[in-house]
Parts: sequence; C-alpha cells; structure tokens
Amino acid sequence: MSHPNSSRTPAVVLDRVTFSWPDGTPVLRDTSVAFGPGRTGVVGANGAGKSTLLRLVGGRLRPQAGSVTTHGEVGYLPQQVTLATDATVADLLGVRAVLDALRAIGRGEVSEAVFEAVGDAWDVEARSAAVLDAIGLSAIGLDRPVGTLSGGETVLTALAGLRLAGFPVVLLDEPTNNLDRPSRRRLREQLASWRGALLVVSHDRALLDLMDDTAEVRDEAVSVFGGGFTAFTEHVEQEDAAARRALRTAEQALRAERRQRIAAETAIARRERAGRTARENREAPPIIMNQRKSNAQAAAGRLRGTLDGRVEAARRAVDEQAARVREDDGIRVDLPDPQVPSGRRLAELHDGERVVVLQGPERVALVGRNGIGKTRLLEQLVGRLDRGTGHAADHDVSAVALTERIGYLPQRLDHLADEQSVLDAVRAAAPGAAVGEVRSRLARFGLRGADVERPVGTLSGGERFRVALARLLLADPPSQLLVLDEPTNSLDRSSVDALVNALSGYRGAMLVVSHDDELLSRLAVDRWLELDEDGLRER
Repeated sequence: MSHPNSSRTPAVVLDRVTFSWPDGTPVLRDTSVAFGPGRTGVVGANGAGKSTLLRLVGGRLRPQAGSVTTHGEVGYLPQQVTLATDATVADLLGVRAVLDALRAIGRGEVSEAVFEAVGDAWDVEARSAAVLDAIGLSAIGLDRPVGTLSGGETVLTALAGLRLAGFPVVLLDEPTNNLDRPSRRRLREQLASWRGALLVVSHDRALLDLMDDTAEVRDEAVSVFGGGFTAFTEHVEQEDAAARRALRTAEQALRAERRQRIAAETAIARRERAGRTARENREAPPIIMNQRKSNAQAAAGRLRGTLDGRVEAARRAVDEQAARVREDDGIRVDLPDPQVPSGRRLAELHDGERVVVLQGPERVALVGRNGIGKTRLLEQLVGRLDRGTGHAADHDVSAVALTERIGYLPQRLDHLADEQSVLDAVRAAAPGAAVGEVRSRLARFGLRGADVERPVGTLSGGERFRVALARLLLADPPSQLLVLDEPTNSLDRSSVDALVNALSGYRGAMLVVSHDDELLSRLAVDRWLELDEDGLRER
C-alpha cells in the first residue's frame, strides 16, 4: 500500500518492532511503520492487535525488539474509561490539581506550592467551560461526579480533556462504542477539526472516513494507506481482485507444467520400452546398446530435472499469489423457514397510551438515546425481566411476547457457558440435530475440525460471536422473531459482513437495537421505532 505523508515529519515511528504476549502469541513481527501528523484510522480484524498497537505507542507496553518513537507527549483514551467512584468532571478533564490550587488561592492561601500548581493556567475554568460548551455539555459542572454522566457524556468529556491538555499525539481506542447517535455526531465534529496527530481504532465507518490515512493491522504487520476508510476498502478490493486473477493464472501455469511433466514421462517410458525391445532383438552389438541405454537414462534424468524444476517454480508462484489473496471468511448458510405469515402477531410493545405490534416477517429498528431503556425493554420481551421491572425511569414502556420462538443476541455474549464446547453450545439450541449435521452447519460459520471441540471460554471475541450467531440461527425449531441488541459493538468489518450475510436469508421477523445506521440500512429495516421520555413513536 502507499505510504502517506512521506514529505512530512512523522509523529509516530515504529522501527523493527516485535511484540508477543507471554504465552508466545505474536502480535507484531519486525514491523516498521510511520504515522503522519494528521488523523489516522486503525483497522483490522478482531484480535489482530489494534489496541496492542496503541498501547505500544502510548508506552503502556514495551516491545521485545525494536523501538517506538513519538514526537511529543501522548494522550490516551482507552476502550473503557474507568475512574474512581469519587472522580469528577474536573478529574476527567485533567484539571483537578490546577482547579484545587486556584480555589486554595481564592481562600487566601499564598504558599509557593499552590502557585506552582497553577503555573500559567489561571484561566483553566474558562477554558474548561469553553471545551465543554464545544461538545454540547455546557451545563455540566466541573465538580459533577462522573458516575452521574452517561457513557456518551463520559467519552466526550474525556476527549475534551485530551484536547484541553494539548497533547501532540492522541490515541483513541473504540471511542464510539455504545454511544448513541447525538454523541457519535458530536464526537465526529470534534475529530473533524482536531489539531495534532490522532490515531483512532474504530469500526465506525463514518468516523473512519474522516481520517486522513488508514492503517491496517494484519498478519503481524502494519501497513498505511493514504485516504479514508471507503477509499481504503476500494483499494483493498482492487488489490484482492488482481491477486485472485494472478492466482488463477499461476494455477493454470502449474496445471500446464504438470501436464508437460506427465507427457514427458510417457515419452520416456515409450523410449525405454523401445530400447528394451532393441536389446532383446540384438539390433546392435551389446557395447553400443549399453551406450545407447546410458545416454537415454542421462537424457531422461536431465529432462526430469528440468521439468521438475519448472513444476516446483510454478508451485511456488501459486503459493506466492495465494498468500496475497485475503481469506474469504464470510458466512454462507441456508436457513430454515420459520413459517411467519404476513399477518402473524409476534410481540406487542406498550407505552401506556399506544400498542405497537410486531408482526409478520418485518424488520424493525428500535432507536433512542443511551440510558432510555432499550435493552431493558428487549430483556423483558425475551423473558430476562419480569413485566413489572422492565420500565425505564422516564416512561412506562413494557413488552409482551406472543410467540415462544424468540432468538436473542445480547450486547455482551455472556449467555454462553465458558466451559461448554462450541459443539455442545450450538447443539443445546438444536437438541434433535445429529452431531454430524451440526458440525457441517458450523463449518459454514467458519468453525471447523478441532475448533468445535474447544471450550467457549478459550475463543477470541470474533469466534465467540460466530458461536452465538450459529446458536441463534441454527436453533431447532427456528426462531420466528430475532431480537438483536447492538450486535456490531466491537465487531471487525468481516464479522459485521458475516452477520449481514447470515441474516440476509432469514425469513422471520427481526427487532434490532443499534446506533449503527449503516448496519440498519444493510439489514433493509422496514420500520423505525424511537424510544424517548414520552414513550414509543414511529419514525
């Protein structure tokens, strides 16, 4: 891939970096890469090492070999913003020490320590208010406990703190996870005008398209492409198509060389038979016949050596071209028909004033801000909550299931028993299916051979997701209604594609909670419901 920003001084440089986990699992091997002073999106499959790369750049991990150089201090926003329970907005902004010193001076303290703590930051309260106002959080006070903020408010405030600190290099790890639409929009607005070097790990396509460059972590290496995510994916698709064409050409050449090798062996065998017949018929003196035999054997050996070399060269060419082709990790499975006619009523959602009926094979999106009660409503629908406990604080909304055949994919895949094997986890949803049939179906989800005997607790996040999806879609009898709660959180692009491909053939009803508009578009949603403080309404 192209190397961007070659004319600009890089902000981050990895020089022949090697890093492996204590169990020997490699992440990066002899990797050299430079990140420019602008915005770089970091992409790659789940488990490829994206978060590890950020931790190496931020100095939280050290490579076993090589070096990491950053031009300036590094600010870091991890996936989970964890703070002490007594932390405040000032702590999240990184201004607590200065604010405390200013307040001490206001009370009359004149010690050298408090003046050193303030330094030149006498306007810290005004600057803090300005950055909070810029992200739409002007009403949040600096002393407000972080525990009272929503997830989106917490992430945006932490981001404001990084901006306020003026770090030359900032690292963001999945900043939009679990954020609602307004929070995602405000975060993108902040990053669109970001000054300084920015490395962002994300699966959010809209966010990644704001980036100047795209870095991919793959096969224990990092490559950088000059452009946003859409341009990057188009480039990858073109490269992969070219690689597949080159592979087909190499395979054809290998077949041709093998045919020539077989033809040559046939010709050699015919000549050997003719030589034996000539010797048996004493067509020439023995010394001449022996010399002819020796010459023929030498010529056959040279020919075999030449042809074997050409076959081996063709085989190496096939291997080289195959290595350039990206593995197709998609899911292709024929799903049973759950028999859901258009008038079949499957569920009801009540908000005290109206009843929303889910019926037939329709696909419904349920949206609303974080904390409004979407997950509690889904859990009540699938039987994880009693009817009386499924209400959010600001409204009275409840759910009633009208079918027992409901499949549920929760936000966290904690419904799978870690000690259970992959095979047993899926068979539990289809107890009548033969072992061989379940194995065959699992293979179509990319789970093959010994992998199906592994305990679920040993799987990567992407593998665990595939088990949960297989269990959901291979249930017997098939679910008439699928309930999906933020199914793409923390999924890489291939896993999202796998989800969409698998669901494309589903002929039942679907209720999906998601902040991912791209996913909802790809799932061909028929109806949109919004949950807010006043209850449910159609969009």
